[in-house]
Amino acid sequence: MDASVLHRLLPTAALFTALVAAAFPAQANEAAIRKAIAERMPNAPKIDEIRPAPMPGLWEIRIGNEIRYTDPTGTYLIEGELIDLKAKKNLTEERVTQLNRIDFASLPLKDALVWKTGTGKRRIAVFADPNCGYCKRFEKGLQDMKDVTVYTFLIPILGGDSPDKSRAIWCAKDSTATWQAWMLKGEQPPKAPAGCDDGAIERNLALSRKIHVNGTPAILLEDGNRIPGAVSAVELERRLQALNPSKS
Repeated sequence: MDASVLHRLLPTAALFTALVAAAFPAQANEAAIRKAIAERMPNAPKIDEIRPAPMPGLWEIRIGNEIRYTDPTGTYLIEGELIDLKAKKNLTEERVTQLNRIDFASLPLKDALVWKTGTGKRRIAVFADPNCGYCKRFEKGLQDMKDVTVYTFLIPILGGDSPDKSRAIWCAKDSTATWQAWMLKGEQPPKAPAGCDDGAIERNLALSRKIHVNGTPAILLEDGNRIPGAVSAVELERRLQALNPSKS
């Protein structure tokens, strides 16, 4: 090989060697942590990811969309939030927000109830149970908002007659009007007709599990971020304006 060519290749080879060397300790730590936690906590939930935490010497453990921390040997487990005092940032909160972000365009909107006010140019998705009191309060607050399109994914997770009520609403001739009549006025939905295709409800439940929706209402914004729990119309308006001022 020509000496000049070899000279040019040396920096690349050195960089590759350095990257490989840096990767091995990380892999070793991950394996050690997994082994230690499996031995010491045999009934612990499945760990989805282990990676270095922002704080030197600390490792992040991700279970679903929940974050824990440990030392490099998996001897200590830390439950709590990691705060960068200098930058004044809650690093755990930022990480959870990142994990919870959803591609709005990927949502199966055909499985949702839809209604809008005004132009409907601002869109939100809501996972809701018909027996959820907070969902009813949130639905009432939405009536005062301008230019929004609301996609409601029915997920009967509260037990009782939630599955039957969800099916009755979804199978109604005008499902959106039936939903709002129940949520806003307490008008019982008519009994679902025989043979109604209620597969959307099961698909919604599967989707809610996939994206870790654990309570209702769960609100998804167009930028992929979510709001867990009911918020006032004022707070939602603030979030929508911050998201895209040109649409407000």
